[in-house]
Amino acid sequence: MNKEDRVRSAVSAAVREPARARDLVDGLLAEYRAFGFFTTKDDAPAEHARKLTVSAARSAFARVDWELTESGELRPAGVDSVVAVEGRPAIEDQLERLRRATEDPALMLGTAKEMLESTAKYVLEAFSVPYTPATDFDELWFHARDRLGLHPKDVDVGVPGGEQVREILQASWSIARMSNVMRNLEGTGHGRTLPTGVSAQVAHLIVREACSVAQLVLATLDRFLGR
Repeated sequence: MNKEDRVRSAVSAAVREPARARDLVDGLLAEYRAFGFFTTKDDAPAEHARKLTVSAARSAFARVDWELTESGELRPAGVDSVVAVEGRPAIEDQLERLRRATEDPALMLGTAKEMLESTAKYVLEAFSVPYTPATDFDELWFHARDRLGLHPKDVDVGVPGGEQVREILQASWSIARMSNVMRNLEGTGHGRTLPTGVSAQVAHLIVREACSVAQLVLATLDRFLGR
């Protein structure tokens, strides 16, 4: 086969086996990084052309809910909205797994739920609120939101926009709670042996929204602690 046929053959194989497609894309990006495709050039015209090409690649990945960083690393869109700080090893571990997630919806759903649970526990530990292994997901999040004043009932609906903020906070909790429910139904864990019925696109949406909730909670906690 000529080069064009070999490329088409490789891409077609990746389409037939989506779980292996990430391996192909990661391999190509590694070659581009080694070639210096993501490295700033000294020559102005070459640098302008490089930036345009990188921008086009980033836009292409964004259309399918992936983020290509300036340094050429690929991760699901929205994951890095959660700010990393010292003292959150469990959360950081789960975020790293989400950054490396393949087209495996069950893995993404399971990891998103674990990240949210770790976030709630981190808040409770910061306020010295006890919990046990038997404390369920809903209870963890109830107490975490209570300590941070993020319950919808805490919003003053008498001020302009108050009712809308209350609805937004309620929606954020619904996202967190549904992440847990989805994990139980379709995610990893609980001895599941059947493939998930959730598409990769929906799983990406859940991951993005779960990360938004985690970032809201962690940012609010930082303000409470004066960080």
